[in-house]
Amino acid sequence: MYDLIVIGGGPAGYVGAIRAAQLGKKVAVVEADRAGGTCLNWGCIPTKALLKNAELYQTLTKKAGTFGISFDNLAYDWSKVVGRSRGVSDRLAGGIEFLFKKNKIDYIRGMGSIEDSTHVKVTAPDGKESVIEGSNTMIATGCKSKALPPLPFSKKVISSKEAMVLAEQPKEMIIIGAGAIGVEFAYVYNAFGTKVTIIEMQPNLLPVEDTEVGQELQKSFTKQGVRCLTDTKCVSFKDNGDSVTIDVEGPKGTETITADTCLVAIGVDPVLPGGEQPDLDRGFIKVGDRYETSIPNVYAVGDISGPPWLAHTASFEAIQCVEGLFVEGHTPRKVGNFPGCTYAHPQVASVGKTERALKEEGVDYKVGKFPYAAIGKAQASGDTEGFVKLLFGKEHGELLGAHIIGENATELIAEMGLALEMELTNEEIHSTIHAHPTLAEAIHEATLDADGHAIHF
Repeated sequence: MYDLIVIGGGPAGYVGAIRAAQLGKKVAVVEADRAGGTCLNWGCIPTKALLKNAELYQTLTKKAGTFGISFDNLAYDWSKVVGRSRGVSDRLAGGIEFLFKKNKIDYIRGMGSIEDSTHVKVTAPDGKESVIEGSNTMIATGCKSKALPPLPFSKKVISSKEAMVLAEQPKEMIIIGAGAIGVEFAYVYNAFGTKVTIIEMQPNLLPVEDTEVGQELQKSFTKQGVRCLTDTKCVSFKDNGDSVTIDVEGPKGTETITADTCLVAIGVDPVLPGGEQPDLDRGFIKVGDRYETSIPNVYAVGDISGPPWLAHTASFEAIQCVEGLFVEGHTPRKVGNFPGCTYAHPQVASVGKTERALKEEGVDYKVGKFPYAAIGKAQASGDTEGFVKLLFGKEHGELLGAHIIGENATELIAEMGLALEMELTNEEIHSTIHAHPTLAEAIHEATLDADGHAIHF
């Protein structure tokens, strides 16, 4: 009998399984596809490999002369671009399988179904069924791309999964949805020469981010050649078999757009296990303070239990749930502050409140903002787009939110996450010496700017 059965081997499932094994528990992981889940095999990791390829190619085609570099006959092999991405995923998936062995976790390939509070049925790839028993079960089955009902997925209407492995690069692509997934693929395909149109109903790209950040990204994308139709609705759709046609309605009226491929990036749907179903909330599993479901001894973590649908928050929840089960006296925490990251170029990262949210809540705040262009390291590296924007409480100076657009934003945000978690003030941040020359100096200067004391701008 297992102490813990985990259904799903993604960033929630495999992390929770390893933590339980570290605590001396007997653990099994049931995974239908491959260790690492969507994130490692079809999401976070392979897209970052594609983005690196795109950034390198764009640097060579657009910026080489700036660095005194010239060459003839620059070319790329699309199949090798895709192949490198798949190779990265394969290596990391193999690494997780090794970690299962190292931690003496039983790795069972198949579809998991909840039979009851202590039994899970496993349907192997060959159809053979078996039942395993465990004191506790943790559901970590994640999500899949949400389809657009008037335009179902097909050969030419694709999700992010297909966008990662297209055998042929499209000449033109429509992307519906300007969240992180839509924006990242817009950057990748545009960098390699695909004519990209991105359609978003909200007024800005990355609608969940600070408004100024979305506006800055749109300026950059437009300069790069991406057509950004924000504040625009899709009013009719047609899958032509060899192309897709969409009628849109925006601030400048209506128009018809046709492309050989359409990527739908409008969100995610839950992937529920079979068998007995726990109580749901809008399709996602409802959980309590200890991540418990309505089925006794059955827990749920990660994307399957609702937003924010991020790998790092899923891993956090899994560890909290497992330690709540097996560490005496541990009270599990729910996700509070968390970083949001978008890996296009320029990168976008944030943590805490947006200025929009603070205004809606009636909070008195002050803003510190500093441009990358005024940082020596940014000038030296040739990446001067973007800014750091920090929001502090007006009375006490506590950090309320941090928003970064620019080179290495997704790395820089970690300092801001720690500052927010530790409730640091602007005085405490700017009294911390930041190395020179670094991009992190923009954080220091933005902190100073909140009181009008920025030195270099």
